[in-house]
Amino acid sequence: MQRLEHMQHLDKHLADQLAHVARESVRAELREQTRGQRRKAALYAGSGAAALYAGAAVALAVGLALDLVLPGWAAALITAVILAAVAFALRTAARPAAPGATAAGGTGAADSASVPPVPSTPPTVGTDRAPGTDRIPGKG
Repeated sequence: MQRLEHMQHLDKHLADQLAHVARESVRAELREQTRGQRRKAALYAGSGAAALYAGAAVALAVGLALDLVLPGWAAALITAVILAAVAFALRTAARPAAPGATAAGGTGAADSASVPPVPSTPPTVGTDRAPGTDRIPGKG
């Protein structure tokens, strides 16, 4: 009897060790994967910051070019309107279209092609009744 308890204790100890090894293995794998993801995220962040500064430089160049032929306030105003239009266009492109709404300047044909039409009657496939026969007799 004592030997059986000892074997059960060894089995439990072995199972605990195997579970510990499995957990450590999974943790090491996740650490390796997240290390790569962190590096990728840092590169994307650096890319975004560089793009932001490049966009600011382009906006400054446009403003300075307009300043050659217009007063400074007008050049700044035109540059701001151009940037606002670009921001609005990008935001509109990023938002999903609402069902039934058309995109700015669109005809709505592309939107209606992606959403199938709603049938006027429920489908009857797999039922033993024909359409229109679901009325109660005598209640017409």
